[in-house]
Amino acid sequence: MNREDAACPQEDGNDDAARHLARLLPAPVTGDLSPEQFRRQKDVLMNRIDADRAAEPRRDRPAAAAPRPVRGFLRPAVLVPVSALALAGVLAGGVALGTGDDHRAAATASASASQGAGGLLHHLSTVALASEAPVVRDDQFLYTRSKVQGADLTSGKAVLDPLHEEQVWSAQDPRPLKKLGLVRTNGEDLPVNAEFGDEDGTPAGLYRPTYNWLARLPTDPEGLLAYLYAHVRKDPGQETDQIVFEQIGSWLGGLVPPKTAAALYRAAAKIPGVREVPEAKDAIGRSGLGIAREDTRYGNRTEWVFDKDDYSFLGSRDYLTRDTPYGKSGTLLSSSAEIEHAVVDRAGQTPGAAARS
Repeated sequence: MNREDAACPQEDGNDDAARHLARLLPAPVTGDLSPEQFRRQKDVLMNRIDADRAAEPRRDRPAAAAPRPVRGFLRPAVLVPVSALALAGVLAGGVALGTGDDHRAAATASASASQGAGGLLHHLSTVALASEAPVVRDDQFLYTRSKVQGADLTSGKAVLDPLHEEQVWSAQDPRPLKKLGLVRTNGEDLPVNAEFGDEDGTPAGLYRPTYNWLARLPTDPEGLLAYLYAHVRKDPGQETDQIVFEQIGSWLGGLVPPKTAAALYRAAAKIPGVREVPEAKDAIGRSGLGIAREDTRYGNRTEWVFDKDDYSFLGSRDYLTRDTPYGKSGTLLSSSAEIEHAVVDRAGQTPGAAARS
């Protein structure tokens, strides 16, 4: 059964458009913003989108062709929810572009070579199930070190930011927290705040997935899919199949309980439109096996990359599959490469320091 959202996007749905494209971007790191600053920066972006659309010649066209910038999407490498500052950063400060010809060629090759992904995903599930499960206490932090790159859309065109290293510490305390962890990027440490609107703090859950919360998810693929389709934040213009696929991908870049990881891969195999890509690359150019799904309605493709030898998750990338006002087909929207994962006792502590203490 196809689980796509039946609602179609409206040509004038600029707010929906802003949410869709932001979902593809890595959550940026910024200083905290007041509600007034947040609203002002959102207004700036929406005014630019309105101006771009007003400048376009009116013509009859399918609603699916309308480009959509989006809600803040959590980069798969980061187990941290979108907070007020992260969303404000997406709206105010941007997305990145890739080089057109190379990515267009890669997109064409991937599309022609892709096939059903059930075999690879079931193998990934078997490998995950055989992996060792760490013990993670509620007073600890999950540590992720990765290389990331994203695009800035505020000029009306996607402009790639430089590839840079990012370290993230995600609190495992399941209680509602106002400080969810820490991000270190470009030599600066910044707190990760509770999700926008969570005045009493954000508890463990779908958009703040602690290790032990993930361990309590259904491990039967059909039950897990039913949970995800019922609880993901719906976008009236985007395929729900794609939203669920991206939600699963957002968890693969961290430490996931083996039984949950196995169920996630088998669940992904049941989502319509998921394909295997024989050759895919992460943000630092490591070549691997790919699992991909294209949102044909809005012309973007999300790929997960796995090591060809040990089947570990290497990273992900998102790029355009059709020409839009923001960039040509093949334009890179975001990419990541996983470097290191660990469990540590406090935010700011690195795995090497933890071993020495």
